[in-house]
Amino acid sequence: MNSPDAPLPDPSGSAGNPASPQVPGLPGLPGSTPQPAAETPVCSAKGCRADAVWVLAWNNPKLHTPERRKTWLACDEHREHLSNFLNLRGFLKDVVTLAEWEKGAADRPADDRPTSG
Repeated sequence: MNSPDAPLPDPSGSAGNPASPQVPGLPGLPGSTPQPAAETPVCSAKGCRADAVWVLAWNNPKLHTPERRKTWLACDEHREHLSNFLNLRGFLKDVVTLAEWEKGAADRPADDRPTSG
């Protein structure tokens, strides 16, 4: 069951503690922590490491052109909660399975492809 207090990903794209001296995923920079490549996409809900099953395509009309789609990935447990969060703000455009989204990847710009977290 989804909790109304379930953690959400940061829609601004920033992650982690800004005061942290380490910068994940920037190899070669002092203080960076290399991140292993994800073999399986994971849920975007904060703290969730479950395999992603769903793609939540969204768009903030104040920031993005109408055709632009940003994406969050969701596991079965967090799909409804993340969808509700985006829908309440008028951002949610589509919810499809990850497999279905990947089938149509060739038709979308690279920056509209899903990322976890």
